[in-house]
Amino acid sequence: MGVGDVSKRILLGRKLRSSQLGETLLSKRIALPVFASDALSSVAYAPDEVFIMLSIAGVSAYAFSWKIGIAVAVVMLTVVASYRQNVHAYPSGGGDYEVATVNLGRKAGLTVGSALLVDYVLTVAVSVSSGVQNISSALSFMQGHETEYAVGLVVVLAAMNLRGVRESGAFFAVPTYGFMLGVLGMAAYGAIRAFTGDLPQAESADLRLAPDPSYAGNLSQIALIVLLARAFSSGCAALTGVEAISNGVPAFRKPKSKNAASTLLLLGAIAITMLLSMIILAREMGLKYVDPADIERLTRADGSALPAGYDQPTVIAQVSKAIFDGFPPGFYFLVAMTGIILILAANTAFNGFPVLGSILARDGFMPRALASRGDRLAYSNGILILAGFAVVLIVAFQAEPTRLIQLYIVGVFVSFNLSQLGMIRHWTRHLKTEKDASERRRMVRSRVINTFGLAMTSVVFVIILVTKFLAGAWIAILAMVAFFILMTRIRGHYDKVSEELVAGDEDQLLPTRVHALVLVSKLHKPTMRALAFAKATRPNVLEGIFVDTDPETTDALLKEWDKRNLDVPLKVLYSPYREIIRPIVMYATSIRESNPRGVVAVYIPEYVVGHWWEQLLHNQTALRLKGRLLFSPGVMVISVPYQLRSSEAALERRVDELERVRAGDVRRGRTRRR
Repeated sequence: MGVGDVSKRILLGRKLRSSQLGETLLSKRIALPVFASDALSSVAYAPDEVFIMLSIAGVSAYAFSWKIGIAVAVVMLTVVASYRQNVHAYPSGGGDYEVATVNLGRKAGLTVGSALLVDYVLTVAVSVSSGVQNISSALSFMQGHETEYAVGLVVVLAAMNLRGVRESGAFFAVPTYGFMLGVLGMAAYGAIRAFTGDLPQAESADLRLAPDPSYAGNLSQIALIVLLARAFSSGCAALTGVEAISNGVPAFRKPKSKNAASTLLLLGAIAITMLLSMIILAREMGLKYVDPADIERLTRADGSALPAGYDQPTVIAQVSKAIFDGFPPGFYFLVAMTGIILILAANTAFNGFPVLGSILARDGFMPRALASRGDRLAYSNGILILAGFAVVLIVAFQAEPTRLIQLYIVGVFVSFNLSQLGMIRHWTRHLKTEKDASERRRMVRSRVINTFGLAMTSVVFVIILVTKFLAGAWIAILAMVAFFILMTRIRGHYDKVSEELVAGDEDQLLPTRVHALVLVSKLHKPTMRALAFAKATRPNVLEGIFVDTDPETTDALLKEWDKRNLDVPLKVLYSPYREIIRPIVMYATSIRESNPRGVVAVYIPEYVVGHWWEQLLHNQTALRLKGRLLFSPGVMVISVPYQLRSSEAALERRVDELERVRAGDVRRGRTRRR
């Protein structure tokens, strides 16, 4: 095994056979942290965005925070109920893309696909950036270096997911359940302290919050509505990740649809409980929170400015620190779990993006390489592409969640709306043929749920577009359009190639003549083997080809050729500028042009070496020549390998790899690799 293989095995683990795919399926307790970590982790930043928007109008606007939280919870419940219909109707894993494509057509499906791809990339960028920001609240050495740490964490996440869904899920389960335990425990303890009249004040409760100058004074009704709409649209970031379960149904154990629907319901209940608890506690504790770019609107109670470089703790950090004032380990545990789950929430995208990419590749809208599974049965190419896009966004926006959040949730609500519309058509189509009364009642009930879901998500989508378009949402929309055009072009290319490759009657005709050329550099064993092989194919014409770049070398070769009395003519191509490739290509092309129905077969001797550095020392001319001849119609290129002694070392390494006994071989009745 070479150094590269050893490194790969250390990083990824042992290879898995295709027959072991069933061993990677997830139980509900592992599927919840794998697919729901994004939606659950939004509790850590969705309240921040709600309070940031409301702070524009001053402290008085915080009175609406719990109402906005309830509105977001209603939308989430509606979306969860709608997606429970999806997983039962379309359990193949296509999710919103499949629903839209089947019921609304290809363009709708591509729109959903492009929206989800953009949303997955933003999920990684937002989650990791938010996690780094939360951790930096407790670890001062990270402050000012958030971008570098965020990029490093994306790389680590990609490496973990390359090991496979099940392994990464088991690893991520502990912090996800730890976060749930921490938030729900804090909410319960906070509720007890509130009922006993012992609820403490948040760290920022004593600060003075000045409203934004544009919202100073009495708010008009229109201005208030706009403000609440902006806060609501920001709070709807809590809905991201809900669709991931419908896209990941194939990863569940049987019964897949039932397990996915149960996990989805559990996700909704937990996320809503944590979100509302966090918002209500923050409001009751007098928390004040502003956009980091407007930190000057926060001052001390006496009106004096805060110290330069003041770092504003996140909402969850302020609430937990106050509630656990007598139990510091509780605060540090929750902050640690929050930072970790925000980073690991990106794992939802690392599971969703590759699967969606593989489905799009299967349908011809993405490069076919995305449909290939890696050594660990994960879609490795999709994981690497997602990591690359996320790193670009993190660097471009300097790992600031508030800047990235403006691009967020646009894509996910595009998919929400088209998915619900597709499901309505799905039920309507099946109702036309269904005769069973109980089944028709179930379909009607499902259609009502999807109709209500469409109404809710449409309203939210309009609000998001109006309130976030100029704030950065246009970038996400532009990215969706770019993905849509790219996927359309890829499909067009594949369709053209398929049409071009359709075999016709004329493709069965034999060539009238085969003119074989054997490339000669020296009269040695590789050349003799190539000549022998070319003779064995019995071409109509066979000749050796040598390029004359040095008269002395040419004369020596001609003398040796005649001395060996070879029954093959040697053609010497004169090259005044010492070129090797061009004369051969021109000669082969001229033969083909003189006999358009014939074939020119060029035999190229090549060395087979055992070490990578030997490849740099040999075969360079052969590689360049093959690259040129491949573009010449009617010219066939045949490589004739000659194994050098060093190739035996490479062969021995491969034999050792095949015959090495691995973990599980004895249990499966194998002691040698076949």
